[in-house]
Amino acid sequence: MRHFLTVIDHSPEVLRHLLDEARRLKAEIARGQFAETYKNKIVGLVFEKPSLRTRVSFEAGVAQLGGTSLFQAGGEVGLGVRESLADFARTMSQFVNVIILRVFKHTTVVGVAEASKVPVVNGLSDTSHPCQAMADLQTMEECFGDLKGRTLTFIGDGNNVARSLAVACGKLGVKFILSCPPGYGFPADFAERYRKSVGGQLPPEIRDPAEAVRNTDVIYTDVWTSMGQEAEREQRLREFAAYQVNGALLKKAPKHAKVLHCLPAHRDEEITNDVIEGPASVVFQQAGNRMHAQKAILEWLLG
Repeated sequence: MRHFLTVIDHSPEVLRHLLDEARRLKAEIARGQFAETYKNKIVGLVFEKPSLRTRVSFEAGVAQLGGTSLFQAGGEVGLGVRESLADFARTMSQFVNVIILRVFKHTTVVGVAEASKVPVVNGLSDTSHPCQAMADLQTMEECFGDLKGRTLTFIGDGNNVARSLAVACGKLGVKFILSCPPGYGFPADFAERYRKSVGGQLPPEIRDPAEAVRNTDVIYTDVWTSMGQEAEREQRLREFAAYQVNGALLKKAPKHAKVLHCLPAHRDEEITNDVIEGPASVVFQQAGNRMHAQKAILEWLLG
């Protein structure tokens, strides 16, 4: 049984295969070719959180592969509340060929996967966003070719996106730098998992964002206040004020540097409008790659 719950679970060879397949699938669509690897297959999506990119990219991708997708809001299902995770998984996996979850707690994804008879994909949890990381590296590879030896600087806290990216970068030869205020770095439990999966020390944290981007190829940012952190918003606005990705910061980076953001963006908060709309931005190319990366994952899940 294959699942795609975190990047940590998979070898560099699997990640490399997924990137190669995403590139192939994207090229096929550009030529008007549509595979039918999911013909007569059904993918079930259960989302506790709102979604634009994750839901539409999966539904469109499944359709392009010749399959059908079914969506249910998490409140209707009541994962772990209305019935146990195991009961949900054992029932749902008789109706669909793949289950995709977008949830608040990573333990929900793990609990479903443990009881499911079909592959489970983590579309987002509080600790991991593996599909996003694969689309990010696909975009980076499109911009620069070979990933090895490149540098990605994440300006923001050590959130689910940063953690998935740090692991993916470590496994594929990309230097990862985290630039954040004190107290917002990677948690200790992640550090231990990173060392066991990737090896070596945790990626460096550089407090000064100007120093962090000095030799980088990619500047990556995300919202300062994620869903579920609304009570911390005012404090985060104060503490992250010096970490805005703006024109002044972009000038500190090499001229070839590109800008990524996983979206949705709070324009003129963590990133200024002129940067996200500027020539260095590949944010919407990155968003489009979610579909291609996820199609590669879906095909891999069924062998």
